[in-house]
Amino acid sequence: MLKKFSVENFKGFKDKIILDIGSPSNYSFNPGIIENGCVTKGIVYGINSCGKSNLGLAIFDIIVHLTEKQKLLQGYDFYLNMSGRKSFAEFEYAFAFDAHEVVYKYRKSDVNTLQAESLSIDGKEVIYYDFVRREGFTLLEGSDTLNASIKNESPISRVKYVNSNTILAENTENQVFKRFIDFVNRMLLFYSLDSRGYEGFMNGSESVAEGIVNNGKVKDFQEFLKENDIIYDLYACEVDGRKAIYCHFENQDADLFKIASTGTRSLALFYYWYIRMKKASFVFIDEFDAFYHFELSESVEKRLKKLLGVQIFTTTHNTNLMSNDLLRPDCYFLLKDNKIKAISELTEKELRQAHNLQKMYKAGAFNG
Repeated sequence: MLKKFSVENFKGFKDKIILDIGSPSNYSFNPGIIENGCVTKGIVYGINSCGKSNLGLAIFDIIVHLTEKQKLLQGYDFYLNMSGRKSFAEFEYAFAFDAHEVVYKYRKSDVNTLQAESLSIDGKEVIYYDFVRREGFTLLEGSDTLNASIKNESPISRVKYVNSNTILAENTENQVFKRFIDFVNRMLLFYSLDSRGYEGFMNGSESVAEGIVNNGKVKDFQEFLKENDIIYDLYACEVDGRKAIYCHFENQDADLFKIASTGTRSLALFYYWYIRMKKASFVFIDEFDAFYHFELSESVEKRLKKLLGVQIFTTTHNTNLMSNDLLRPDCYFLLKDNKIKAISELTEKELRQAHNLQKMYKAGAFNG
C-alpha cells in the first residue's frame, strides 16, 4: 500500500506538497476502507486549477522510469514549476507491505531524466545512485556484481536495472523489494471520456467495446447498465474485423457507442477499467463523474468501495458524495493552496458519524 507521497517543484507545486494516507483517524464506522494502516478509498476535492490532475500525474511519474507500462508523456510538458528556483523536481514515496516499509526518493530534471534515486527498506538504504556524479551502490543480496560497473553512463533507473538484470537471493529484504516493483507495475491512472488516456498497469489501445467483448463481459456490462437504470439489449459482434457491442431494437440494431449518451459512454469507459481493477494496486481516476448524474456518481463510488486490496482515489466536484454513509472524514481530501489534507484534519471539531459533512463543507467548516 502507498502510505505517503510528496512532490516539490513539479508543475503547479512550487513548494513541497504531502499526501498522507498512512495516518488514518480512529473512526469506528466504515473500517473496511482502512487496510494495513492505510486509506484505501479516497475522494479528492478542490476548485478548478488547484492541482488535482497534476497530483495524479505526480504520483504516477514513478511508472515512467520504473516500468514498461503505458505512459502519458504529453501530460508531463512544462515538467518543472515555472516559478521555482530548483533545476529538478523531487519525489518521495513511502509504501507499507505488511510490517515492512519501503521509501523511494528521486530527483528529475524532466520526465525522462533522473538526477538521483534512493531506495530504502525498513530504514536501510539498499540502492543509491547519483546520475550527475555517476556514483552509487546497491546492497541487495545478489546484486553485488553491479557495483563493479555502477559508474556506467546508462540513464536507466538503477532500481529498474537491479530488478531486470539480477537474480536476487531469497530473503525477506529482496521479497519486499519485489513487492514494491510489483505494486508499481500494477498502478493505474485514467481519465474520463474526453481524453480516453491512461497511464500504467498495461499497454495497448484497444477500444472500450473490444475490451469488454474480449473479456466475455457483454452480458455483465448489460446488467451493470441496468443497475443504473440504463436499459439495453446488448450482444457482441464483429464489424469490419473489429469487435463491437450492438443494441437490439425491434426495427433495427445499432452500435452502442454510436447511439449512447455521453454519460453512458463515460460509464462504459469506467466499466472497461472496473473489470480490471481487482488486479490493480493503486488507481487514480481524475474527474471520474464529470458526465454523471449525482445518483450515478454515488453508485459508482459504492461499487469501488467493495474492491478489497486496491487503493482507489477519485477526484470530483460533487459534494453529494461527502457523506459518512459512503466513506469517512479521513478519506475526503481537500487540495488548496499547495496543501492536501483530510477534512478530519481541517477542523478542531470532533467529527462523528451523524455529522452532515457536505453541509459543514459548504458552511466553510473545513477551511482549516
